[in-house]
Amino acid sequence: MSWIGHVAASAPEIFIFLAVAIGTLLGRVRIRGFSLGVPACILVVAVVLGQFGTIVIPPLLKSILFGLFVFTIGYRSGPEFFASLSLQTLSQVVLALLMGVCGLIVILIFAHTPHLGPGTAAGVGAGSLTQTSIMGTASGALEQLGLAADVLKQQQANIAAGYAVTYILGYILVLLFVPFVAPRLMGVSLKEEAAKLEAALSGGAPAKSGNLIYRKFQARAYQVSKAAGQTLNEIELQIGRRAVIERIVRHGEDIELRPDTKLQASDETLLAGPSAAIVAAASLIGPEIEGEHVMRSVPGEVVDVYVTARDLHGRTLSDIVDRLGDTARGVFLRALTRRGLDVPVAPGTQIYVGDVMTLVALNEALKRVVHRVGQTLHSSDRTDIAFLAIGLAIGWLIGLLGFTIGSVPLTLGGGGGALVAGLVCGWLRARRPTMGAFPPQAQQTLSDLGLGGFIASIGLASGPAALAAVQAHGLLLLGVGVIVTLTPLIIGTLFAHRVLRMNPMIVCGALAGAMTVDAAVAGTCDVAESQTPVLGVAVPYAIANVVLTVLGPIIVGLTFVG
Repeated sequence: MSWIGHVAASAPEIFIFLAVAIGTLLGRVRIRGFSLGVPACILVVAVVLGQFGTIVIPPLLKSILFGLFVFTIGYRSGPEFFASLSLQTLSQVVLALLMGVCGLIVILIFAHTPHLGPGTAAGVGAGSLTQTSIMGTASGALEQLGLAADVLKQQQANIAAGYAVTYILGYILVLLFVPFVAPRLMGVSLKEEAAKLEAALSGGAPAKSGNLIYRKFQARAYQVSKAAGQTLNEIELQIGRRAVIERIVRHGEDIELRPDTKLQASDETLLAGPSAAIVAAASLIGPEIEGEHVMRSVPGEVVDVYVTARDLHGRTLSDIVDRLGDTARGVFLRALTRRGLDVPVAPGTQIYVGDVMTLVALNEALKRVVHRVGQTLHSSDRTDIAFLAIGLAIGWLIGLLGFTIGSVPLTLGGGGGALVAGLVCGWLRARRPTMGAFPPQAQQTLSDLGLGGFIASIGLASGPAALAAVQAHGLLLLGVGVIVTLTPLIIGTLFAHRVLRMNPMIVCGALAGAMTVDAAVAGTCDVAESQTPVLGVAVPYAIANVVLTVLGPIIVGLTFVG
């Protein structure tokens, strides 16, 4: 044991990485599809390891780790956050703000009634609202109060204790509330509402020829016989289902493609579009041919496009097709994802900044569409370290700006400043794709390492004190946590359904987004047997990441008694 204590005192970084490694492995374990979550497991492991000796983590290291995490969150949410500030998504923004305010009010009530103190109140808020970043901003705010070293250490231990007790239960409550309780409060059946919404999105009308929407795509070559004498536009309308003729070869030479171009007997055509339409086209055009010489020189490409166009935010696919006009001819939508989840594709599906559209085309129109929609995602992009470093430096500078809550002077702190900088940097990247590259894989790595390292640092430094706080107030904190979690969910559900008149499927997705619990969306999709709940996630998630993070210093400022 003395050897372990020596290692803890001499090289605390070993214990940080041990806590991150063991906690991550435990957090991935699923029992009947449920896991405790990586952040909670890392904290618990860190608190246990902290019992082996006095582990001192430099404040600078904790600040850097947390700064990297929240900067990444801001960068990722920036385009969605600023695009959300529009009338088209106002109801979802209002819902996210309302739930954040409700959570804050309940926390403050319990902070002053049983006198939890700023550290415990912030920890309960972080765990119950399932927003780990509150721990960091609250911890930074406490460091600005000039507290004695032992008092500061106890308050930070209280943060860890409050979070450890309430996070797991809060997470479980959100997972259960969104798919099971929320529909009952609204008096609806998820399956029935999903079917209604899917029907409303499709509009019951066939998609326009040549537009973006399709499922299975292929291209085949046909020799013209039955279609001889018809124009390009006429035959495409007859085939329907978004099929387009990409090439006409006549006597070995390419013919210019125009709507009024007439087909002649023995022309060789290349037809692209949904499989069902392509296969059935032989009865309208003529016999299918090998056509390798027709297809070989036609470039085909599949790209993932990150939506950044602010003018498309909140618009339906049908509206977007109308806005793109002939630019979208021959370009097809293979898939649409939002926060890693598949989104149902229909003419009425709304597109938001931050969505990823998988587009495919056989002509140059793809480049024109990408330019109008957003930016291509390249897995080979290297991180622009200079851009990120400057952004982080400016963020920490912003964090020095002070404000006063009551008589308590506070600053945003490094974490709050890094969040603001991340939001702006992410927005700039969306506006100018040539600057500030930060690939999704790099974002995930930096976010996981920053968050895991920060939580481990808190748990290790507060080990004995955090354990004592849990033993002394565990049941009280658990009860408070349940109320803090459920109050915003209940009020949010009723307000969204009865006042904002939001669609029940959108409400469920928005509730999960406002609590930043992606798993609740997946659970709702399973119950509804539909992907429609995903439609409500993006905007509340982006807003909640910002609003909940800044609650840390607000809670400290309103609960601290000097």
